[in-house]
Amino acid sequence: MSLNSASIKKILVRLGIEELNELQSATLEAIRQDQDLILLSDTGSGKTLAFLLPVLSMMDKQASGTQALVIVPSRELALQIEQVFKTMATGFKVTCCYGGHLRETEENNLIEAPALIVGTPGRLGDHIRRGSIHTDNIHTLVLDEFDKSLELGFQDEMSFIITSLPSIQKRMLTSATAATEIPGFVGLRDAATLNFLSGEKSERLLLQQVLSADKDKIETLFRLLCRIGSRSTVVFCNHREAVERTSGMLREKGIANVFYHGALEQPQRDSALARFRNGSSSILVTTDLAARGLDVPNIRYIVHYHLPSTEEIFIHRNGRTARMDASGTAIFILSPQETLPSYINEQPETIQLPETVTLPDKPKWTTLTISAGKKDKVNKVDIVGFFSHKGQLKKEDIGLIEVKDFFAFVAIRKSKASHTLHLIKDQKLKNRKVTIEVAKDLKPTY
Repeated sequence: MSLNSASIKKILVRLGIEELNELQSATLEAIRQDQDLILLSDTGSGKTLAFLLPVLSMMDKQASGTQALVIVPSRELALQIEQVFKTMATGFKVTCCYGGHLRETEENNLIEAPALIVGTPGRLGDHIRRGSIHTDNIHTLVLDEFDKSLELGFQDEMSFIITSLPSIQKRMLTSATAATEIPGFVGLRDAATLNFLSGEKSERLLLQQVLSADKDKIETLFRLLCRIGSRSTVVFCNHREAVERTSGMLREKGIANVFYHGALEQPQRDSALARFRNGSSSILVTTDLAARGLDVPNIRYIVHYHLPSTEEIFIHRNGRTARMDASGTAIFILSPQETLPSYINEQPETIQLPETVTLPDKPKWTTLTISAGKKDKVNKVDIVGFFSHKGQLKKEDIGLIEVKDFFAFVAIRKSKASHTLHLIKDQKLKNRKVTIEVAKDLKPTY
């Protein structure tokens, strides 16, 4: 597809972006060369659009079959890339493939081959083996956050997928670190490298520390979160069990939160992230799964409840805040036996927590789950109309709406929830009976 300045401008308008940044412009220029490309850039630098525009430039409206494949390490990143491409409104079909939901749904989407497929290694390999994905015409391959895919142990699946692509002409790899060795099975040829890694911590990121009197730091975390109040905060733990234990103990102390880790079913993960994004919960307790690929704007605080095991993980965790023009704060909680990692070059400010604390304000929003989604031809406009007319909500009482394949989430004012649910009981959405209920807290299994 020929990408001229006018067509790029239309895409940027749809995405709400004024102009390409230096990274995106350089990638578009570099892709015109007869070389593979390695793109190194910081988290939150706009790399998704940086590789999607070159991918689009190499796609042909007249060609049949799948033309491009993007392999990513996580479901959330796959869904994020799919959404960006759909918002670009290119006219090309895109399909997302990932574990955790019905394979048959994806097989139906693949019957008419999409021009672009985005997916995780395990599910993509499964489709290729079953013949659901036909690889003969795929000429462009993107390995997004390939270092993370290697770190998660996807080497065998990635090797199988890449060796199943007989017509690859262009390979693009993206990473937020320059240290990863690229395996031979990737098949890079005379690759050019664009290095946009700053090598610096954001000047907008403030480092702080809190000293815990006890080895078990939960009381210190509780008091810290009371001090922070209702501002958007991500609390990082190193293990799934610790995530659930920490989340549960905070709830017992009266602090509302949601938790998120890789062992949850996809609808549970979607629900937790939707509630965090839309303000139904201001606190997300998570593993390092949330350190990359999540599109959650305006995170104010990162709390390292457990110390990150490497500098790279530290950087990626902090990349959730102080993004673009925003500022943020990263806070270490240190037990008496712990010291700051050696890669911390500056002495963080030490926070003194008050003896008496006040619980943060309860969230003003609540999330409703709707048992219908894109596959039922339900969209955001339908949902706004339904809640405005049948739920008698004003525009300012309706918050963020997210529509998935078979369900949707809508945030509404918590003070209106009970009355709204009463009004919409037994009402139909787009002439179909749906279940609408308040999104429930997951019970920790610690």
